[in-house]
Amino acid sequence: MKSTHGFCATIGNTPLIRLNKLSQATGCEILGKAEFLNPGGSVIDRAALGIVEDAERRGLLQPGGTIVEGTAGNTGIGLALVGNASGYHPIVIIPDTQSPEKMDLLRAMGAEVRPVAAAPYSDPSNYNHIAKRLAEETENAFWANQFDNLANTAIHYATTGPEIWRQTDGKVTAFIAAIGTGGTLAGVSRYLKEQNPNISTVCCDPYGAAMWSWFKHGHLDFDDGDSIAEGIGQGRVTDNVARAQIDEAYRVHDRHMMALLNHLTLEEGLFLGPSSGINVGGALKVAVAGGAGQTIVTVLCDGAQRYMSRIFNQQWLTENDLPPANLSLDQLIAEIK
Repeated sequence: MKSTHGFCATIGNTPLIRLNKLSQATGCEILGKAEFLNPGGSVIDRAALGIVEDAERRGLLQPGGTIVEGTAGNTGIGLALVGNASGYHPIVIIPDTQSPEKMDLLRAMGAEVRPVAAAPYSDPSNYNHIAKRLAEETENAFWANQFDNLANTAIHYATTGPEIWRQTDGKVTAFIAAIGTGGTLAGVSRYLKEQNPNISTVCCDPYGAAMWSWFKHGHLDFDDGDSIAEGIGQGRVTDNVARAQIDEAYRVHDRHMMALLNHLTLEEGLFLGPSSGINVGGALKVAVAGGAGQTIVTVLCDGAQRYMSRIFNQQWLTENDLPPANLSLDQLIAEIK
C-alpha cells in the first residue's frame, strides 16, 4: 500500500499545465505550474510548510505552540492546515479589505481570525506589525513573518525550482511570477539561474505595486495606479525580494487580468484567482516580446472560489468600475504589447 505520511507530505509536486490556446497563438510553450492543486489550494502552502519546518528545526516552535501571522489570506490558510496537522494553534491578522471567502475558510479551519483596518507598512497599525506584537505578547507563540523569513525562499529553491527544471526537461527559457512576499520568485529564479544563467527571470506586477519600479529603475517611486488583485503587489523590498535574481519586469493592467481570467475559464477550463491572471499576463508579455519558440513557465497561484463575491460578481465589478473585459485573444495580444 502506498500512502503519504500525513497532510504535509501532499504539498508540492504539482503538475505543469500547457495553456493550449495561448501557446498556439504565440508560437511559444506557455506553461502554468498548477499550485492551486496544493492541498490548501494555493502556492503559499509551500511557504507555510517551509516556515513551520524551519521554525521546528531552530526550536522556535514548541509542542502545542501558537503560530501568529499577518496575511492577506492564503498564507493563513496554509499555516492553519500545516499547523493543525502539526499540533499548533493558528492566529491570523488579516486586512478587512480581503475577500470574505478567505475569512470564512480560515474560521472553518479552526484559525482565530482578527480582521484589522488596512494600513501601509509604515503605519504601526499595519497587519504585519500587529501580528509581530501579538506573537511577542503571547506565551509559546511564533511569528511566521512570511515577508522576511528566508525559509520562504528556501523551500521554493528546494522544491518549486527543481520541479520546473525536471518537468520541462531543462528546456525552460523564462520564468515569470508576481510578488506577494517574493519567496516564489526569489527561490525559483535562484535555482533556475544556477542550472542555466540564460534563463530569463521576470517579475510581473499589478498597477499600484512598486516592484516593477524597483527592478526597472532601482527605486520604489513608481507605484502609480491601483489593482483589485489580492495577495500580490508589494510596496517594499522584503528580505525575500532582495534574494531574487531578476532580468526584466512588466506591469499588467486589471483589464487584461480580467480578460485572461475569462479566457482561462472559458477556453482552458482553468477557474483561477486574480494573481494567476497577472502571472499569465506577464507570460504573454514575455511571449510577445521574445517571439516564438520560447518555453515560458508561470504560476497558477490559487482558485477563483476564494474571490466569488468580488471579481466574479457583476455588481461588485460595476461598483468598482471594472466590468469583465470581453476581449478576443487577438485583441488581448495586440493590447498587451
